[in-house]
Amino acid sequence: MENRPHNHQFEFYGEGLPDVDLRELVGRLIVIEGADGVGRSTQVSMLKPWLESNGHAVLDTGMTRSALAGKGIKQAKAGITLGPISLTLFYATDFADRIENEMIPALRAGFIVLTDRYIYSLIARAIVRGLDPKWIKSVYGLALKPDAVFYMRTNVSDLIPRVLTSPTGFDYWESGMDIHLGDDLFDSFVEYQTRMLSVFDSMIDEYGFGVIDATQPIDIIYRNLQRQIGRLLRETL
Repeated sequence: MENRPHNHQFEFYGEGLPDVDLRELVGRLIVIEGADGVGRSTQVSMLKPWLESNGHAVLDTGMTRSALAGKGIKQAKAGITLGPISLTLFYATDFADRIENEMIPALRAGFIVLTDRYIYSLIARAIVRGLDPKWIKSVYGLALKPDAVFYMRTNVSDLIPRVLTSPTGFDYWESGMDIHLGDDLFDSFVEYQTRMLSVFDSMIDEYGFGVIDATQPIDIIYRNLQRQIGRLLRETL
């Protein structure tokens, strides 16, 4: 895979991880962000083989996939006993393990790292749960600034039928039931996702999101992402 140009180097959002020479990271970091049920995973599953067919080595990753904390998060969430701070720190541990032991080694080897959500979802979840924005952003100072963040933007009225027709239906945590935002699962989902979307929208300029209209058909979104990612890879040769 072609190397990142000499004048283009990764940066951390904060202090970052120790003993990481950013000049060695010659791959690309591409993020697909957005609300639960918006279609991020579908796009990642389509983009990965397309990138590989064009000669790129690809690592696809996402939340709760770390060897250190992924299984523990799923077990703890199943018990429905996590408070906002415990939940936030559990996810931060998962992210720290993945960036140190998966993403950075892959970038060092010249891979495209394609991630289904990144720190932005984690920050938004924490803020909606009432945690201090400055604190949670400092927690994720160890994160690399991606080459591109594609935010699949939608609205709550579009999310509802997607969730209703999904095999799993409304998720306890993605509906904000742990912070009591409504009298039932549906009302809580609407209020929680409304707040999440508001935080995401506030991040567009701050983090330089590329906004994708996620209410469009899947194939149109896919072609849009192909064009933009293809342009990104050509520009960084």
